[in-house]
Amino acid sequence: MENSNCCPKQRTMVQAKTWILTKHFDGFPKDSNFELRLEQLPEPKDGEVLLEALFLSVDPYMRPFSRARMKEGDVMIGTQVAKVIQSNNPAFPVGIHVVGRCGWRTHTVCDGTGLTPIMPDWPQDVSMSLALGAIGMPGLTALYGIEEVLGLQAGETLLVNAAAGAVGSVVGQIAKIKGCKVVGSAGSDAKVAFLKELGFDEAFNYKSVGSLEEALKKASPQGYDCYFENVGGTFSSVALPQMKDFGRIAVCGSISVYNDTVPQTGPYPHLTMIFKQLKMEGFMQSRWEHKHPESLKRLMAWKKEGKLQCREHVTDGFENMPAAFMGMLQGENVGKAIIRV
Repeated sequence: MENSNCCPKQRTMVQAKTWILTKHFDGFPKDSNFELRLEQLPEPKDGEVLLEALFLSVDPYMRPFSRARMKEGDVMIGTQVAKVIQSNNPAFPVGIHVVGRCGWRTHTVCDGTGLTPIMPDWPQDVSMSLALGAIGMPGLTALYGIEEVLGLQAGETLLVNAAAGAVGSVVGQIAKIKGCKVVGSAGSDAKVAFLKELGFDEAFNYKSVGSLEEALKKASPQGYDCYFENVGGTFSSVALPQMKDFGRIAVCGSISVYNDTVPQTGPYPHLTMIFKQLKMEGFMQSRWEHKHPESLKRLMAWKKEGKLQCREHVTDGFENMPAAFMGMLQGENVGKAIIRV
């Protein structure tokens, strides 16, 4: 390509691959909700950087947030670990790695707003993909749910559902670090085996137990001090009566209702909450953003000490993002679902 300026810093135009939400989800997502598009990116201007995605995340929150935060035709929302490959911003030199909310795209030009550099002493032998998992948003969600919302104390009994997922698996391990009894529910025998590996005291496959109520009673006949809620729906209705008096519930997710076209109804929890004097609080990790740097260091320290195991379910290829997203919503992943570009 001829350039009359003969500029020594001449660069070829970078083409980004992006996944677009063509139509809002109606019920469970379908392939037809997504379209792969190519986008010509401009040269980074003064103060801007060019990022290349290495790992991308698919998470349950994307399903409800897509309706609340996106228009049809937008690039799908999401977080990635990316490398700075061109920079006109001294805060983000070429070669550093960042976590950014860039959405489902292979390359991004941005001014650095919302980019978080990977911690400088990130160990060589730890995959940077964990910055999207146990040493990232899901890990922070688990930590704040336990410490800030539940105030979990040594000797207490904790129930967590979707326990083999990105958040639940970290919840159970932190609760064990704190000296608690941990009961986990998951959706396959392989996941139950994984929970046992992680040190859960009790774990069961909710799909194969005859009665969820009996499974919860058997796992902890005295009931539960704390409940880390990821599922909602029917599970919640059965679990709440198993709480001890003054029990605490952290509502992190409600994946059982995300794809409903008709809202689920009752039974309603209010009488149980009154009689047992329960406390239930919804939360998002962003509330404690000021604590993130310190919290990520704590999570990494547990990882280095062998107290925090970080399982990942890795899908190769950017073109497979919709399939990975739908698979995650169906519970195909053990641990954190990641796409490796």
